Amino acid sequence: MKALIIVDMQNDFMPGGALAVPEGDLIIERINELQNKFELIVATQDWHPANHKSFASQHEGKNPFDVIELNGLQQTLWPNHCIQGTKGADFHKDLNTIKVEAIFRKGMNRDIDSYSGFFDNGRKKSTGLNGFLKERNVTSLFICGLASDYCVYYTAMDALSLGYPTTILEGSTKPIDPIKLVDLKENFKLKGGNVSTYIL
Repeated sequence: MKALIIVDMQNDFMPGGALAVPEGDLIIERINELQNKFELIVATQDWHPANHKSFASQHEGKNPFDVIELNGLQQTLWPNHCIQGTKGADFHKDLNTIKVEAIFRKGMNRDIDSYSGFFDNGRKKSTGLNGFLKERNVTSLFICGLASDYCVYYTAMDALSLGYPTTILEGSTKPIDPIKLVDLKENFKLKGGNVSTYIL
């Protein structure tokens, strides 16, 4: 069975949000249409405590998009975003979530960031998504959402490493940095991933 993973379609990543992805709202209608092609749909949700250490506000003298070392890992510092229980952390109101069977929250440990829907950035803790997919006998994954150069990419790379044939659905994602995305897409393909506009 093939499954669709909808990554982080939350208000803070939309235009006007705290960490806006340019034109992030323009893929909502397409994602809603995509859902008709899948038996199983899951979503991920950034869900940070207010004092998360990936926030620039937690580091004196640092600004959003500065890069530091955090617990042995390179860490881009972000504006405060997707704080637990806030409107910014909610899914966009136009996203159809009726068919979403499970939501996997990430980034809850204040000491480590979590781009992927499967693991934190240090691969120290699993979200439980892999176990859920295995239990449902999922054989291939299709990934859409925000942002294609961060959470979509790392979710897709972890899916490959776990043995799933994985497709990033081009046209159903948007990047923060389109230039960076070019190299990331090539790396994903080199690792055996597929980038396609269509469901294969």
